[in-house]
Amino acid sequence: MILRFFASLVLVYCLGFLGFALTLPRPMDGGATDAVIVLTGGPGRIARGLEVLDRDLAREMFVSGVDREVKPEEFAAEFDVSGARMACCLTLGYLAVDTRSNAGETAQWMKEHGFTSARVVTTDWHMARAFSEIDEAMPAGTRLVRDAVPSHPDLATLFLEYNKLLASEITRGFPSLRQ
Repeated sequence: MILRFFASLVLVYCLGFLGFALTLPRPMDGGATDAVIVLTGGPGRIARGLEVLDRDLAREMFVSGVDREVKPEEFAAEFDVSGARMACCLTLGYLAVDTRSNAGETAQWMKEHGFTSARVVTTDWHMARAFSEIDEAMPAGTRLVRDAVPSHPDLATLFLEYNKLLASEITRGFPSLRQ
């Protein structure tokens, strides 16, 4: 009986992992939002956010998790962003150090700007957990959409992220564990 229970758990875990790995989200085409939220940490994320701005699919861009040593001028030079574009449309967030703090930093910025919709940009393998964390932190009525940056993750990356996603979802039910 106990062996069947554990075998069932392993089967559910493996099927969940397979589903996670085979259904990574894709880039979003079209669909305007008030803002585009970009989480640092992977190639192509900031470029995708800037593309969203260039296509007028969002009015402003928030980059969460920027290293404290990065100055706005350095960011602008690195990503070929004009001073006018930086001044009007880009905000760099320096408070976040992980996905959970990205969510808090993003929610605060959204509230301060009165935005009610946002496009979340992160790497495809990171989207499920990032989107879940950000969605939970947002005020009721906020509309979020996924805009994943395609990648070619290896098995170890997928395995680690799947386990982080499970841990995040489990601790969501136990707030005292979320510290």
